[in-house]
Amino acid sequence: MKEEIKGEGFTIIDKRQRTEDQSEESSDKASEKAEVKDKVEGTLPQVDFSSFIFSLSTSALIHFGAIPDPITKKTEKNIVMARQTIDLLGILKDKTKGNLTKEEEELLTNILYDLRMIYVKESK
Repeated sequence: MKEEIKGEGFTIIDKRQRTEDQSEESSDKASEKAEVKDKVEGTLPQVDFSSFIFSLSTSALIHFGAIPDPITKKTEKNIVMARQTIDLLGILKDKTKGNLTKEEEELLTNILYDLRMIYVKESK
């Protein structure tokens, strides 16, 4: 199958030969990928602003060593990364001011307060 694509000042010609087996393999791989994607998306919780904030706060807690890393299962402290995550949450609070629901604003305010208190305690 020859495919010719013309653009400004150039032409691309696909001269690769494809057999029926290769086309079927490509089709099978594509359907397998789609099935895996459906399974993964089906198990993940809905993403909204609150879940995003919880995700960032969990990252900060991992960096504080308060909970183990879910991948390595190790508990390690990295105060610099915890501070960066807290700063990110602070930026989000500033940039979303006036655009959050009351519940979202309270959640962000409370999480920021708690993480900042942990930071003060840990950085002594």
